[in-house]
Amino acid sequence: MTIAVIQFGGSNCDRDSVQALASLGFDAELVWHEDGLPEDVDGVVLPGGFSYGDYLRAGAMAARSPIMAEVREAASEGTPVLGICNGAQIGCESSLTPGAFTTNESARFQCEHVHLRVENANTPWTSQYDEGEVVELPIAHGEGRYEISDDRLDELEAEDRILFKYCDENGEVTPEANPNGSKHSVAGVTGENDHVAVMMPHPERATLSDLGRTDGQGVLTGFAE
Repeated sequence: MTIAVIQFGGSNCDRDSVQALASLGFDAELVWHEDGLPEDVDGVVLPGGFSYGDYLRAGAMAARSPIMAEVREAASEGTPVLGICNGAQIGCESSLTPGAFTTNESARFQCEHVHLRVENANTPWTSQYDEGEVVELPIAHGEGRYEISDDRLDELEAEDRILFKYCDENGEVTPEANPNGSKHSVAGVTGENDHVAVMMPHPERATLSDLGRTDGQGVLTGFAE
């Protein structure tokens, strides 16, 4: 199984993603966005970073790279796609998933570990967890606040398209546990089909045991589902 990790100008979590995926037995390769999406890929990662310096809006310029039309087509044909941090912003900007990620409520870049509660364990990205389970992953973003209209968010909740919510260590969703002011504490959502997902926390930074935590392994194994 080959996973394409798309590189844009300013990506900086691409090699982390390749290493994390390789540690789980995947064949992961870096793909420069101008080279187009290889025909034989079995999955796509849109990695974190600061594509194009976050000019205009985080992810806005990368979302208009021609390769994203290929990613959308692949996703429509069932190819798994995961957007992480800046990749989540790109995913929303390219309409793979609803909503948008914007400036943190604090207006500061935040780099820390957070707790997440699994909201739906019946997706490829969360099937290794139990519903309500609390996992710990790192965040590193300045524009991670998830925004969407109230009506649309109600629809996502009703359709079980929320993957994770920020919570405290006991699984309680509270304002204090929300690091960026995301609406309803949303940390990750799926597209119209659950093989497409975006999330602001970094599972690839919590996959290698040498780094201290492996809570992110369950997310990345979603490519094998």
